[in-house]
Amino acid sequence: MKKSKRQRFQIILIVLVPIFILLNSILRNYPGFVEKYYSTGIDKPIRQFLSFITGIFPFSVAEFLFFILVMVLLVMIILMFVRIRKGEFFRRLLAVGAYVSALYIIFMLVWGFNYDRLSFDKIAGLKMEKSSEKELYNLCSNLIDRANTLRKSVKENEQRVMYIPGGYQDVFKRVQLGYDSASKLYPELGGKYGRPKPVLLSEQMCYTGITGIYMPYTGEPNVNIKIRDYMLPCTAAHEMAHQRGFAREDEANYIAYVTCTAHPDPDFQYSGVMLAVIHSMNALADVNIDDCRELVKKYSEGVRADLKDDNAFWARYEGQIEKISDNVNNAYLKSNGQKDGVQSYGRMVDLLLADYRNKTVK
Repeated sequence: MKKSKRQRFQIILIVLVPIFILLNSILRNYPGFVEKYYSTGIDKPIRQFLSFITGIFPFSVAEFLFFILVMVLLVMIILMFVRIRKGEFFRRLLAVGAYVSALYIIFMLVWGFNYDRLSFDKIAGLKMEKSSEKELYNLCSNLIDRANTLRKSVKENEQRVMYIPGGYQDVFKRVQLGYDSASKLYPELGGKYGRPKPVLLSEQMCYTGITGIYMPYTGEPNVNIKIRDYMLPCTAAHEMAHQRGFAREDEANYIAYVTCTAHPDPDFQYSGVMLAVIHSMNALADVNIDDCRELVKKYSEGVRADLKDDNAFWARYEGQIEKISDNVNNAYLKSNGQKDGVQSYGRMVDLLLADYRNKTVK
């Protein structure tokens, strides 16, 4: 490609960015349109195709692609400053801008507009409303009872901590069963996709506090395999929710709960309920710490052991890197319009409350 044509193409890419940003802002007002024509329309086969191609490989293509994309960007930035004396700074700056713009445009085309789709409460037919403190307390109590019961059916290691004999490989093989069951009620969760992938640098990933990540460019759900076994099923299910086009983190958490509790195996059910316990109890602690402390006493020895082990595990990785990672992640989520609106306890807990209220009334 000749210089003039290449530069015109680069300028077009950069100009497209504000157009896509404006389009994204407009589409947020039309979730039904996005749901029908993008999320379950043109984007679903794209996600499935990417997942099929990368699913051929036993390793995470996303992990390697991430480092390649970052290295290319770093090299382009270095060259931009090295060539200042040769008068190529602005030409190189244009190339950097076009490269970043291309990544953003591809991201939006293959996945990004899913942030604008119908919220999962609309899809699930759940009534979201402001809940009382008493309702939250009852939800937490119910979830703890369920966790205590399910904990009796899972395996324990020598430290009396829950473990999965087959490890993450076994979890990745079985996780689809939960989606198969849940998709009978919610067809939007159905479809053929590749399995979750283990992150090779899981140990290093722990320092960021990240348990999993979905790569839109490859259609792969990636899981940090160093995390505690009781969190492996719900984490895999969470990333698979992103794979199915549910971009919002809080909704992916709820879908992980739904698919894990719909799973035929008790270790998956326990993982999903424990995810709900953690979020709900954190919400209760924010509004009434005394009630929270009262309910903590209800934890069975097994549940208590799992939570203690999990806290000890993450304490080894706390530090500045995790804080930076949290800030970057929060900025990313806010840029994509992830807000809880008028809800009281965060969308994950509000969905749990709506589901609990719906089942209690019935």
